Amino acid sequence: MQKSKAIRLRENDDVLIATAQLVPGTYLDDFGVHVRDLVPPGHKLAARALTKGEEVRRYNQIIGFAKLDIDAGQHIHSHNLGMGEFARDYGIGLDAREPQHADRSATFMGYRRKSGKAGTRNYIGVISSVNCSATVARAIARHFTVEYLSAYPNIDGVIALAHPLGCGMSLTGDGMDILRRTMCGYAMHPNFAGVLFVGLGCEQNQIAPLMDIIGDYNPGMIRQVIMQSEGGTTPAIRKGIGMVEAMLDQANSHVREPISVGELIVGLNCGGSDGYSGITANPALGGTVDMLVAQGGTAILSETPEIYGAEHLLTRRAATPEIAQRLIDRIAWWKDYTTRTGGEMDNNPSVGNKAGGLTTILEKSLGAVAKSGSTKLNGVYLYAEQVTAKGFVYMDTPGYDPVSATGQAAGGAQIICFTTGRGSAFGCAGVPTIKLASNNALYERMTDDMDLNCGDMLDDVPMQTVSQRIFDAIVRHASGEKVRSEVCGYGNDEFQPWKGGPVM
Repeated sequence: MQKSKAIRLRENDDVLIATAQLVPGTYLDDFGVHVRDLVPPGHKLAARALTKGEEVRRYNQIIGFAKLDIDAGQHIHSHNLGMGEFARDYGIGLDAREPQHADRSATFMGYRRKSGKAGTRNYIGVISSVNCSATVARAIARHFTVEYLSAYPNIDGVIALAHPLGCGMSLTGDGMDILRRTMCGYAMHPNFAGVLFVGLGCEQNQIAPLMDIIGDYNPGMIRQVIMQSEGGTTPAIRKGIGMVEAMLDQANSHVREPISVGELIVGLNCGGSDGYSGITANPALGGTVDMLVAQGGTAILSETPEIYGAEHLLTRRAATPEIAQRLIDRIAWWKDYTTRTGGEMDNNPSVGNKAGGLTTILEKSLGAVAKSGSTKLNGVYLYAEQVTAKGFVYMDTPGYDPVSATGQAAGGAQIICFTTGRGSAFGCAGVPTIKLASNNALYERMTDDMDLNCGDMLDDVPMQTVSQRIFDAIVRHASGEKVRSEVCGYGNDEFQPWKGGPVM
């Protein structure tokens, strides 16, 4: 990628991307274009004259339609580029390809569980069944301070996983199914040595059905306390503290050992994207995904509202027609859902995305799918469903970062890679989240929150070098090195199961 004032990503693209602020009158020698407007970094300008109604391409894909006649060199953004309907070529399976085999097998230092799964962290979780028990769950976890746990050096912490759901909802249906899948997914997650469920007692989301689902998984390390049965808040806190104390020795007995990276499930997320995300961080992460899949590992792409308009690039990689149809069905569900609730799929990009240069959801989605690499799509999962397939898979989640990451973690992701162009301070409870900056300015400005820089791809650093950098970071952080969000204390408040179904 040549260092220049602007870049053209594909030969047939109608737009150039500014790599620095461009002022009117600037001549772009590489493209024979005079800049006509002030164009901020990461924003687009026309590579050629466009007529009103004409499709506009970036990545050699349609990102929208000209709302006005646009001259070459003019700034292209929300004022002159809009959405429109067009046919997608789903080309099911046409681009499905097997991963290359790795030359050598990489390992990380992880925790081997009795279930056979491998963890990257060793936590005890305190999970509320309902909002009414959230305060007690937090109080129990708060008792186990860093000083208290100093006698248990192999335990990463006792963390509260509280949420606002669990009652005012139907006993059956999507809402309850999603919540229970999420809670059980965390209870059986290999990053947790044990879990204590905390319930009020009269809520819709009773703990007993959860215990039935979990069965004999991890005997003695999945426990419960019910506030109404114990006599209220203070007795329940006291009882819960005792139950966690009874798990500490066994939790501390787990030690790290070499484990193949082929056992890793990596969640892929993005938040606060900008015009550079689809040029640097996202494709570099895609290169890492190809490396991981070659080692036998798994990567989960999600955020269905943010792949809208690019889903045909995924169906073309589907291993089977059934997998492709599952993805098409999820897109159809979201289109119906947004229509029923008075919204539209183009309620994205956000204010920050637009300030960073993204104009339509089509443009944002095309950059977002680059995180998935190039290998075949081996599965499509519902929110928080256990991921069992190897390789590249998809999970249906909202685009909202905490909700999406919570679903990926519940599905089994032991580590998450999170790209950002505007800056994100996100962290996922119990699952280390590596934040990747799409540009140098962000990395330098938010060093307290960023783990890795991908912006130097704009300075001629090869994508393969950055992809290897991300892969090495995954191994390093999976082996115990803290990510920035862990250092800064993020995670507990970001446990956000998807609120499916009506609130009653």
